Amino acid sequence: MSESTPRSILSPIASAAARRAELLQTFPGAVDIFDHIRPAAPEFAAALDITGDIIVGTGSITFDARLAGALGAAHFLVSADKEDGIAVQQALGQLVRIDRVPAGLYVIDEPERTGSAVECEGQAVRRVDVASIRDAQTREPIIGPELFERNLLKQAREKKAHIVLPEGDDDRILQAADQLLAKKVCELTILGDPDAIAARSKELELDLSGANLVDPTGGDQLEQFAKDFAELRKAKGVTLEQARETMQDISYYATMMVHQGLADGMVSGAAHTTAHTIKPSFQIIKTAPGSSVVSSIFLMVMDGVLWAFGDCAVNPNPTSDQLAEIAAVSAKTAAQFGIEPRVALLSYSTGTSGSGKDVEAVAAAVEKAKQDNPDLELDGPLQFDAAVVESVGQKKMPGSDVAGRATVFVFPDLNSGNIAYKAVQRTADALAVGPILQGLNKPVNDLSRGATVPDIVNTVAITAIQS
Repeated sequence: MSESTPRSILSPIASAAARRAELLQTFPGAVDIFDHIRPAAPEFAAALDITGDIIVGTGSITFDARLAGALGAAHFLVSADKEDGIAVQQALGQLVRIDRVPAGLYVIDEPERTGSAVECEGQAVRRVDVASIRDAQTREPIIGPELFERNLLKQAREKKAHIVLPEGDDDRILQAADQLLAKKVCELTILGDPDAIAARSKELELDLSGANLVDPTGGDQLEQFAKDFAELRKAKGVTLEQARETMQDISYYATMMVHQGLADGMVSGAAHTTAHTIKPSFQIIKTAPGSSVVSSIFLMVMDGVLWAFGDCAVNPNPTSDQLAEIAAVSAKTAAQFGIEPRVALLSYSTGTSGSGKDVEAVAAAVEKAKQDNPDLELDGPLQFDAAVVESVGQKKMPGSDVAGRATVFVFPDLNSGNIAYKAVQRTADALAVGPILQGLNKPVNDLSRGATVPDIVNTVAITAIQS
């Protein structure tokens, strides 16, 4: 099998579905997707790893169209004969309505007939021959949740980072560690009772042999951490005895590992509150130079859409100066993950159309952010529709480089930000990656206590990339 990126995905529909073997003979070297994924429950993420110039797809046109988009391949419908005309029209209509118009239609019984077109809902799809399918041009992949996660792990793997996971008594952490180690995403240290972790991983049939299992309750390292913490906090009156007690806390211990360079980042929160996770960071790692506030963003991933939402997890009521800082640092974080930053500071009013102290606070933040970051594409106050719909944006804020084209969205307060990210996540089937903390000297990231194993894997990858 060729190791090339696929050029063409074929969707056999109607009577062509029973002629897969014939298609594979017509295109020597073509790959049958069902040799790699289960027909009954096809996994999109697994399909992304299939290579070969031509793939005979599932026949589920929406699945195959998404796969073609994610791989940057051309998508072709395949029918068998003229009796399939109604099925072809139905398939085309379905694809037109989701803006996935195929590159062409190939008919098995009339392989050389080209040039004519099939029309549906104002779209014309031309008939193609074997050569057209073989020579199809690849295109820019459409990033969706599955491809984004795959690229995220690849980017993290290249960093060769070392991440500490302090919650070694949580099964989800152990399961995520197993996946991270199997995929060679990063080096891991897991805190807890090493014997208990080893026993539990055996019960769960996990392989954690590549992880460093560390008992944070004893050893010379604990005493040294206590001394260092007492020195860091002596101005606050912290004694060595108090420091020893504090270092018994897994979050403090793990944070001190990051501070001392024994790990590049920390991920916690599966079994602890956000405050428990990030408070030690404020005391030990502290904010990065030029930062006065720690904030967060979520990466919101949909097919062909990659946005950043901030701050949706940390600051309840940021001041105008803090909003300006959050806007600038969110743009930098977004750029780390492949988002070209165009920052919209959101409000219930666009430009000067409305009034009130809340609008004025956002307007002041916009002026401050522009003053401090003159090269950043940033605008506001903007309503959400004016930020994302070009026709609305140019009507409400004509001449703006951001209106209608925003990719980074800064919400005026935690209330609106948290509601918005959850609404998009649940109603638009978006992958919400985060919260990603920003503004710290070194990367520490918080998990929701309801985090799934994939959530943990993604957060560890992000932390590795930030390092």
